[in-house]
Amino acid sequence: MSREWYRLTAHELRDAVRSGETTAAEVTQSFLNRIKAVDGKVQAYTDVWEDHALRQAEKVDAKLKRGEDAGPLAGVPVGVKDVFCTKVGTTTCCSKILKGYRSPFDATIIEKLDAAGGIFLGKLNMDEFAMGSSTENSAVQITHNPWNLACVPGGSSGGSAAAIAADECAIALGSDTGGSIRQPAACCGCVGLKPTYGRVSRYGLVAFASSLDQVGPFTKDMKDMALALNVLCGLDPRDSTSSDTPVPDFTRALRDDVSDITVGLPKEYFTDALGGDVRTRVEAAVDVLKGLGAKVIDVSLPHTDYAIAVYYIICTAEASANLARFDGVRYGYRSPNVTDVRDMYVNSKTEAFGPEVRRRIMLGTYVLSSGYYDAYYLKAQKVRTLIRQDFQKAFEKCDVILTPTSPTPAFKLGEKTADPLEMYLSDIYTISVNLASIPGMSMPCGLTESGLPVGLQMLGKPFDEETVLRVGYTYEQHRNLEMGVPPIA
Repeated sequence: MSREWYRLTAHELRDAVRSGETTAAEVTQSFLNRIKAVDGKVQAYTDVWEDHALRQAEKVDAKLKRGEDAGPLAGVPVGVKDVFCTKVGTTTCCSKILKGYRSPFDATIIEKLDAAGGIFLGKLNMDEFAMGSSTENSAVQITHNPWNLACVPGGSSGGSAAAIAADECAIALGSDTGGSIRQPAACCGCVGLKPTYGRVSRYGLVAFASSLDQVGPFTKDMKDMALALNVLCGLDPRDSTSSDTPVPDFTRALRDDVSDITVGLPKEYFTDALGGDVRTRVEAAVDVLKGLGAKVIDVSLPHTDYAIAVYYIICTAEASANLARFDGVRYGYRSPNVTDVRDMYVNSKTEAFGPEVRRRIMLGTYVLSSGYYDAYYLKAQKVRTLIRQDFQKAFEKCDVILTPTSPTPAFKLGEKTADPLEMYLSDIYTISVNLASIPGMSMPCGLTESGLPVGLQMLGKPFDEETVLRVGYTYEQHRNLEMGVPPIA
């Protein structure tokens, strides 16, 4: 009986392949078998690239046999959120309007992972065009949380988080516009990081809100996160928003020491509204760091109450502009029920966009319209500046900020679909991070009494992912809790 390689972390798999203990092909087959065994219940994958993955694995093994360097992620299986352009398979953003679309190019991060020896297993489910917090807005299928199949995996990168939690890949790619990496990471009990805006190329990422979107990975632990960031980060001339800030070796940040670290706790996040198991687990995590020598202080982010309103004005406005290109003219869905060009535009979009996408396009068009631009969009941008300044002032007093990732653990499927505002509030602790363009990471800090993961969010200064990783790694080494594994078969 072959070993269950899918249980291992990315760095363990890499080391096993490099040492000759196993082969990339054997590892890949182990993950493909795992997908066949459990994804019928989880439904994380929308498309599995079995043949392509095995061919990639054969190339890695051939390189190693020749004594060549097969890359820092040699033989590590990767899952790809269906918002990234790939020449293999389709790129649909889990929307009917892009059904069957095949990209003529790979996203930059796909090229980087391929060069690093990563093995692509296929595309992962998501909320349509990354608009949602539960992965229930997908036009393809509904993804289930491996910890409790009756619960959501979070969103919009729910397929990515669920795939990591269910051992269906070792690294997963996601995008984060207002919490879409961190919130599902919290729901599924894995590590998810949104880097600083500009740290990772967005070339080949289908845009939702261009001033907020950022690319990031999901992993099982902090060492894997550092390895993934080493590959993904860096300047890309094809992305005008990509930063030329030097990229460190993130593995060097994994030091078990927080004795010189000051942790800030924003009072606006620890109100009476936060209670139950989430508060208990997060406060216990803070106590662990305090016990290791970290200084813990209170900080204030006074414009937090405006974040939801600001975010949903800016993101819908940008979505309205970005999604105008999907018109049924050059590619994608075109309604058959048309008599003229106007019908083609109207009917194609009405029939192919889901209700949440249509809602956001209409809201965005409204706030950008004549007579309302100054009252809504311009004012939101001014408040965004105030939110960014709040973080700047807080970071004058501390090195990292700790908060809950989400106000609740994973909720039941269908629980919030009838109330969009209630769904939007799932991201209340994450959206300010995107507005401020700073790095944010979620990592597990225990389980609720009902056995659902709780996420701890760590926020850092711009381009200081190193400190976030250092604090996260130290906590990981000393959290003294047994997360166990999801009860999925």
